[in-house]
This record gives sequence, C-alpha cells and structure tokens, in this order.
Amino acid sequence: MAMKGNSADNRTRSSVSIFIVIGMCCFFYILGAWQKSGFGKGDSIAVEITKQTDCTILPNLSFETHHSGSGTTEDLNSPSVSFEPCDDRYTDYTPCQDQNRAMTFPRENMNYRERHCPPDEEKLYCLIPAPKGYVAPFPWPKSRDFVPYANVPYKSLTVEKAVQNWVQYEGNVFRFPGGGTQFPQGADAYIDQLASVIPIANGTVRTALDTGCGVASWGAYLLKRNVLAMSFAPRDSHEAQVQFALERGVPAVIGVLGTIKLPYPSRAFDMAHCSRCLIPWGSNDGMNMMEVDRVLRPGGYWVLSGPPINWKTNYKSWQRTKEDLEEEQRKIEEMAELLCWEKISEKDEIAVWRKRINTDSCPARQDEPRVRICESSYADDIWYDLALPLRVHKYKKMEACVTPLPDVTDPKEVAGGELKTFPERLNAIPPSIASGSVPGYSIDSYQKDDKLWNKHVKAYKRINKYIDNGRYRNIMDMNAGLGSFAAAIESSKLWVMNVVPTIAQRTLGVVYERGLIGIYHNWCEAFSTYPRTYDLIHANGLFTLYKDKCKMEDILLEMDRILRPEGAVILRDHIDVLIKVKRMAGGMRWNTKMVDHEDGPLVPEKILFAVKRYWVGGGNNETAEV
Repeated sequence: MAMKGNSADNRTRSSVSIFIVIGMCCFFYILGAWQKSGFGKGDSIAVEITKQTDCTILPNLSFETHHSGSGTTEDLNSPSVSFEPCDDRYTDYTPCQDQNRAMTFPRENMNYRERHCPPDEEKLYCLIPAPKGYVAPFPWPKSRDFVPYANVPYKSLTVEKAVQNWVQYEGNVFRFPGGGTQFPQGADAYIDQLASVIPIANGTVRTALDTGCGVASWGAYLLKRNVLAMSFAPRDSHEAQVQFALERGVPAVIGVLGTIKLPYPSRAFDMAHCSRCLIPWGSNDGMNMMEVDRVLRPGGYWVLSGPPINWKTNYKSWQRTKEDLEEEQRKIEEMAELLCWEKISEKDEIAVWRKRINTDSCPARQDEPRVRICESSYADDIWYDLALPLRVHKYKKMEACVTPLPDVTDPKEVAGGELKTFPERLNAIPPSIASGSVPGYSIDSYQKDDKLWNKHVKAYKRINKYIDNGRYRNIMDMNAGLGSFAAAIESSKLWVMNVVPTIAQRTLGVVYERGLIGIYHNWCEAFSTYPRTYDLIHANGLFTLYKDKCKMEDILLEMDRILRPEGAVILRDHIDVLIKVKRMAGGMRWNTKMVDHEDGPLVPEKILFAVKRYWVGGGNNETAEV
C-alpha cells in the first residue's frame, strides 16, 4: 500500500511539474511576444529572461521540430565564407554593361550598349570597393542639386555639357543647376511648358519614362510635382550620367532603346519623353516608336523635343541639312499617324502626341496594310525566351509590330481600365485586379496583401527606426509582388524600385497601375545599375524563389555591389534559408540580426536585418552597427 501511495504521489508531482513547465513556457512566450511588439516597458529585461528560458524539453516546441530542414545542423556548424575585396579598378564595375565586353558586340542599332552579362567563369566573387573618400550622399532634397565629388569623381560632363547647364564642379562637390540639352534655362521652366498641354498638376500623369535621360534633371524636377519618372541612359562616353542621377536620389537605370524590348510591362507609363535623346525614331520601320507605344498607357502622352522638331529654324545650329531633318520628321509624323497618336501641340522645339484610349477610337488602323499587329502574347512577354533553361535565356527582341489593346464595349471606355488620379490611385483596386486579368489574384487577395504589408512595415520600423525618416532615399524591393511594400512606405522622402523577377508571377503591371515604378529582372544576373546606388534593399522570399536556379552568393554579392556603405538590408524568408544567408553575409562585412516573425517565434518565416559596414578601397574599414 505504501508503495502504491508513493507511486501516486510521484505521478501527481510529475503532473504538477509538467504543468508548471508548460505554464512558464507559455508565460515567457507571451512576454516575449509582448516585448517584440514594442509596447512593453521592460523590453531589455524580457529579452534576457526569454534568452535564459529553455523550453526545448517539450518536443512539440523544439526548434528542430518546427524550423529545421535538411542540412540545417551542418550549416550552423560550417565556417563562414569570407569574400575578399576586389581590386580598386572595379570601383564602378557594371557586370552586364562592361565597356571592354561591350566593344566585342555589333554597333548596329546600339546592340553593343545593351546588356551583355559575363559567363559564370568570368564572374567576380569579391566585394566591390567604394572609392577613397566616399561619404554618405546629401539628404533629399539637397541631393537633387549637390553630389560629393569623391562619390563620382568624373569631371568630363562638366566640360562636355558646360554650356547646357547639366553639371558644374565647385570645390569638393558637383552642383546640378537643373539644365539639359533642350532646357539650358532649367527643367522647371521646361516642365511648365509641358504642363500647359499635359495634365501634370492634377495627378492624371504619375508615371513617366525618360529615354536617354542624361543626369535625369527632368525626372528630378518632376518629383516635386508628384510625378515619378523611370529614367534610363546607356553607359557610354558620357561617363557616369546614370550614376549621377542615382547619387542625386533620382530613379534611373542603365539602358538603351536598341534591339531588345524594354523591361517594362505594356501600358505602364502615363507619359514618355525624349529630349534630344538621339534615338532614331523613324528608322527600322518605326520599331522604336512601336516599343514606346507598347509601354505607353492608353490616353498617355509622348513628348519629343529637339531634332527634328522645328527644323526649319534650327537646321543650321544642329549642323544638319534641311532635307535630312525634313525626312526624319516626315517618318515620325507618318508612324505616329499609323499608331493612332493624336498630335496635340507643337511649339518651338517641343511636340506632344497623345495615344488614343482604345482601338475603336482609331478605326482607320483596322484596315491599314502597313501595320502588323503583334501576337497577343507579345505585350507582356518582356525579357526572356521562357522555353529555354534559365541559364541560357535570350533577351526578347523588339519587333516592328503594334501591340494590341484590350477590347472595350464602349467607344469612350479606356482599354485596360481607367485609373484614378494619384494619390488615390495608390490604394484603389487596380483595373487588372478588378477585371481578374492577373492569374491567382482577386480583389480580396489584393486587399489582404495590402493589409499584410502594412503590418510587416510597422514591424520593420520597430527594428529599424530610420526607414521613414529620410536616411534611406533610394530603396529597392527585389521581389515586389503587387508593390504593397512600396505602397506601405510611400513618401516624398523616398522612392522604391519595384523589381519583379522574371521567374515570378507577372505582376509589374499592377505596380504601375498603383502609380509606382519598377522593372523586370533575373537575379541570376547583375542589375542594370552602378555600384553603391541603393540605400536600403528589401527582399521577400527571394532566395527560396531562386533555390536551385543560381548560386546564393551570386545574388548576395550583387546586393552588396549595389548597396551603399552603411546601407541596410531586410530579408524575409524561411529560417533554414536565412541561416545560410546569415552565415554567408558574415563574410561580406555585413552586421546581421535575425528576428522572429511578427506573429511569434513558432512561425518558420523570419526576418534578417543587416547593415553593410563602411569600408573603401585601400583597406580602410569601419563598422556600422545594426
């Protein structure tokens, strides 16, 4: 009987112990979640207590049970990979626009200025150094007008474009007066002239494309009018023009209108612009104008300033013959008519056309034998031949054909759906979502995505208090989805380059419908930008998306290349993936911190915060804290 009594007592004490342990674990879990929320007053105490409390004795709450995957233990015990600095001559290295490689390609139709990425055996597996003396850019809006000389130490444009007021060298800074080849008196006055015929002020025009942008002064001065311009220019004899643009805090990429399609969706831009951009608009059966037509929204505007507009007055100063200029303008006018663009203004050296709102409003084109209509898939089959393996993808070539518009049921209906004015447009239901045109997305899932990213961003701000205070101007989202991260942080203090991977769902059209900008890209290749051009990089599920597609280090080293010293990174992914990333980032001079999902530590998705340390060529090094 005594033995039975002791056994019962032991069982009782064992049960009580289990309940106590479970109770303590639950208490400290709730306490930990509370302190993570930012509302707890004793955060530091709670963190220490949580660290000291080990609840893994309960199998159902063990780290291994909920979060481990194959190879995790090995990854935790493996030494960090260490990447050495590249030689200083690679300070401004742009892998897919390398000058030496470019010269091996044909010059016809600017082919040699297009993307030509290195094969795997020629890739650099080292860290691109910043130039000696590199400093943080000036905060916006001062950065629009001033750039530290040490960051972009090239004076050639101050000489070549001296009379056009592009850029001036003053002491240890470059000053940008806001001039351009076609607006030496300043971009503001030029934009005022455009605004007299284009509805720039009321939010109708929000997204713009600047082809051959120079140092992007047009885009820089549109920003204060709430217009967001995607500017591009090649890496050519005008050294560092796109680099200057990004140092100024203005959206820009290295690019050219040559033989391949622009990496943007159809019907993306409210306005397209060419200010003496030297693009042969009348050549190749009007193919370049057809590509602009593809990316221009129905009812959008195309601005052409400079040659050949008003050639009768300017042919001598342009040092071209009357006959040559007259023929060029004739071809442009003829192609605009075939595209059903309505010329709404020509004054001085500026001409403005407007694209019709639908195909029904242009019945003459239906039976025009000179117009070839593209296949329906051409509109958004942007970058790669998807029938080929990812590593041997070919860039999609432009074709001399007109991209068809979506059907309408009324002559006054805007093809693809009418957009609200900005900023209402940012959070309104995009027409492509409302019509069910985006596979896998509905109005309900869109709204849930928007709500989720507002929640995520609030959590980010509790960890990184600098996100919305102006420190980070140029921001990139490497896997943008519907653009909800960018929408959640939208502010005049910053802009976001929304990158939609070519292997992901094609959602970039939704991003543009919201009044945001972005680009299609394959992250197995280098991005079309200079080193040190982004202040903050965000990526959600990117490494899971590219698992077995390319090397993790290829993506991480590219992130490091385009991130400024002391720039920040936010990575959201599965814990197993982020453990590998964290280990590799330790060898890249990044300081890192892993935190739990906002919904608690049992969620396998985690967030890795990182800060790139300050260091420059020559071995100087300084630590940046997370």
